[in-house]
Amino acid sequence: MIPPNYAIRNIVKHKMTSALTVLGISLVVFVFAGSLMVSNGLRETLVAAGYPSNVTVIRKASQTEVQSIIGYDQAQIIKSSSDIATDADGTPMLANEVYVLISLPKRKSGDEANVVVRGISEKSMALRPDVKLIEGRMWQDAGSEIIAGTSAAERFRGCAVGEQVRFGARDWTVVGIFDAGGSSQESEIWCDIHQASDAFRRPVYSSLTLRLADSSQFEAFKSKIESDPRLPMEVKREQEYYASQSRATSTFINITGTVISFIFSLGAVVGAMITMYAAVANRTREIGTLRALGFSRMSVLIV
Repeated sequence: MIPPNYAIRNIVKHKMTSALTVLGISLVVFVFAGSLMVSNGLRETLVAAGYPSNVTVIRKASQTEVQSIIGYDQAQIIKSSSDIATDADGTPMLANEVYVLISLPKRKSGDEANVVVRGISEKSMALRPDVKLIEGRMWQDAGSEIIAGTSAAERFRGCAVGEQVRFGARDWTVVGIFDAGGSSQESEIWCDIHQASDAFRRPVYSSLTLRLADSSQFEAFKSKIESDPRLPMEVKREQEYYASQSRATSTFINITGTVISFIFSLGAVVGAMITMYAAVANRTREIGTLRALGFSRMSVLIV
């Protein structure tokens, strides 16, 4: 058996070829692990926006809140359900919300990107206890005022406290910054639902978020709402809804990462083969000497 220190000296002697081989394999692992991290991070961020006790209602066949339309009369029917929890004043724990996409320039590059404007109602904050104002104040009903998530304030121009953004044919002043516990809602802009509906001319809601009095009765509530001919609605647990939003994107990232990793793997294999052939060609006399001394093929292969 060839001594182990011989193999170590051989690696040191051919450090360039050894380093290139290790680098090629490392790049393959890095690309594959990176794609998985991006996919998992996206899924975790979106799912974090949902609460286990909350339920989301959107129009049937709508993939997102952007496509969903819920009439005022339909929202009132759902709000009157006895399955919905109530607060100390007996008011149903249900929030009507409007969801609209606008374009704003990024602070660093100036490139336009989509930003969510969410018109929220009185119970929206109560249904999301992780959302906290960390700077400024809430808007006043009389003015065109908004609050922005920490991520939106950092990334987009006009979204810091005291700045202004223009959408819905009017200028809006940012009066507060909120933290949402690292969820995707930190990239949103929130305002009063009545002002949002007026600015975007949307006499409908995009979604309803509610809390059931007994979360174990979710399936019964879902069946009752979805079977009502007056309500062409789809009922999901909030976490399930946000998980479905990330599924398509995370699947695409996983597939893309796997394909790239496979291509890189082929390149790494070819590179390793070339390196090995070159190493064998440069060590022909050495290998012949080792074989002449009686070392087995396996011993020579290992070193």
